[in-house]
Amino acid sequence: MKRKVSIFGLGYVGSVTAACLAKQGHSIVGVDLSAAKVALLEAGQSPIVEAELDQIVKTARSESRLRATTDTRSAITDTEISLICVGTPSLPNGKLDLSHIERVCREIGEVLKQKNQFHWIVIRSTVLPGTTESVVIPALEDESGKRSGESFAVCYNPEFMREGTAVADFFAPPFTVLGASDAKFLQPLRELYEGIGARVFETSIATAEMVKYTCNTFHAIKVGFANEIGTICKSLNVDAKAVTDIFTSDTRLNISTAYLSPGFAFGGSCLPKDLRALMYKAKELDLQLPLLGNVLSSNTAHIERTVEAVLNTNSRKVGVLGLSFKSGTDDLRESPLVQLIKRLLGEGLEIQIWDRDVSLGQLVGSNRKYIEDVIPHIGSLLRSTIEEVVSGAEVILLGTKTADRQSLQSLLQPKHTVIDLVHLNPSQRPSGNFQYEGICW
Repeated sequence: MKRKVSIFGLGYVGSVTAACLAKQGHSIVGVDLSAAKVALLEAGQSPIVEAELDQIVKTARSESRLRATTDTRSAITDTEISLICVGTPSLPNGKLDLSHIERVCREIGEVLKQKNQFHWIVIRSTVLPGTTESVVIPALEDESGKRSGESFAVCYNPEFMREGTAVADFFAPPFTVLGASDAKFLQPLRELYEGIGARVFETSIATAEMVKYTCNTFHAIKVGFANEIGTICKSLNVDAKAVTDIFTSDTRLNISTAYLSPGFAFGGSCLPKDLRALMYKAKELDLQLPLLGNVLSSNTAHIERTVEAVLNTNSRKVGVLGLSFKSGTDDLRESPLVQLIKRLLGEGLEIQIWDRDVSLGQLVGSNRKYIEDVIPHIGSLLRSTIEEVVSGAEVILLGTKTADRQSLQSLLQPKHTVIDLVHLNPSQRPSGNFQYEGICW
């Protein structure tokens, strides 16, 4: 059965979810405060840079299965299910900022007050266990004057999409998790994910909320672990790749090879934020969690190792290839490359930046706000071609996999030092008469 769905928040999660559900044949309305994002979707263009998404949005829009609006009332009135995909950023102390979720829930509740049909509200944003029960449901009940479970249902459905491969991940997730106070409220969600080849877990809301944090925390730990092992290997003149190959061959105990190759620091809108939130909750509960509590410190130390590697070259002109937190996306939120550039600028180095997918004039929403807050003069550092960056630099920081190998190789000279932050495969690395090294291998 095809459903009518409103998606609140047209960032990465919301845009991909909206487009992919529309591709599945559902009728989708995207809702966002940003008129720019709404206008892009209405014009059949994706608001974000993500593989395959532009064509899906274009097709779904042309076939009238996808539209966008800034009007909450019309979106709720015209649909039966609402997925909330708004951001939950960190406050300075690490606590989650739930103001966006609460605002949206109150807006939805205000409309539900006048709506006679039963409505489903599904939280897809990442929130700590207990948030749906303590924040979402009270806000909806307060504004609507109705009771959850009687006039509307609240469920939790975490996403497991990686930026850069989000569309593929939507259609082939590791599993699908559906949380509700009663399994009878999950039928519409089962219908949304019909045809998705993944095991479905139906569980409580709190369990569903915690599964997301468990996954992201483990992913963050794996990144930190691999980077620290790689650093020790390099210091002892041990082949980090050989160590990693042998270690990851154990699929019975080590489980997965994902994130377990030494590389650069982790970043983005999930892992740092979710770690801070979990540690804030641990502090509230007076728990000592030293491993988790030091993962972010390990990540910061990895950035500092890169700063030291650059300073040790005694060069002043640095070209940075890549700016987003992950190759193939335009997401700058908590990008370790942004933090690295900020540190290098503080050391008085001259920086030029190229990123195929980042254009200051096209950034919108939280992406633009983040870069303006962290490096407000970023526009003066960005260059439109890789040639400009390489020709004017002595040290090249390779922070993206989108740079064309042959083009880069033709530009590199003996004067250059290339520091690889993304651990390219040997077949992808530029070769020539210049110094090439990895940050922890």
